[in-house]
Amino acid sequence: MKVISTNIGSPTTITWNGKDEQTGIFKYPVDEPIRLGKVDVAKDTVIDRVHHAGVDKACYLFSENHYDYWKNLYPNLDWNWGMFGENLTISGLDESKVRIGDMYKLGTALVQVSQPREPCYKLGIRFEDQSILKQYIDYGFPGTYVRILEEGKVKKGDELVLIEQSKNALTVKDFYHLLYMRSKDSKLLQLALSNTALPEYKRERLKKYLPKP
Repeated sequence: MKVISTNIGSPTTITWNGKDEQTGIFKYPVDEPIRLGKVDVAKDTVIDRVHHAGVDKACYLFSENHYDYWKNLYPNLDWNWGMFGENLTISGLDESKVRIGDMYKLGTALVQVSQPREPCYKLGIRFEDQSILKQYIDYGFPGTYVRILEEGKVKKGDELVLIEQSKNALTVKDFYHLLYMRSKDSKLLQLALSNTALPEYKRERLKKYLPKP
């Protein structure tokens, strides 16, 4: 897996439900390395810190492999890396193999896979079509957030090197699928609840789906 592009966003004004607001989802490639901090990427724009950035969402990675699929669906957009709001576009990133809790060396940083991205209306604004939200969920390859165990810099061409694989077999794709299941798969549910790399609030929310004693 290799970094194809480093992407940074500036504050962009959008209109939603008749009101102007700002977003940082409009990210574009930059030539210089980016610095991964404990709660965000240096010089990047994060407007809504309730739902973005923070320890468990410090940096967002999306796979280059999925771009062709989406380009075929949205051929009239002005395509570039960073279209999904990712800070890092990665070649070879496969959510069906990457596990929640995996640790990677990324440039001079050490990161841990924490959770998939769940789309909101701002992705629809970027794609000029809110129907992408359901398409994105159905497609099932959402990219992943990472927490930063050791801060550092990442540049184009750096490799994502597995340092330690999680002993818990829950993949990013598995957990993403579990989130949107109406009837929760019991095996995946148990894997998620026992995976301490998942944010605690995520695990707490899932406890309501346990069978009643």
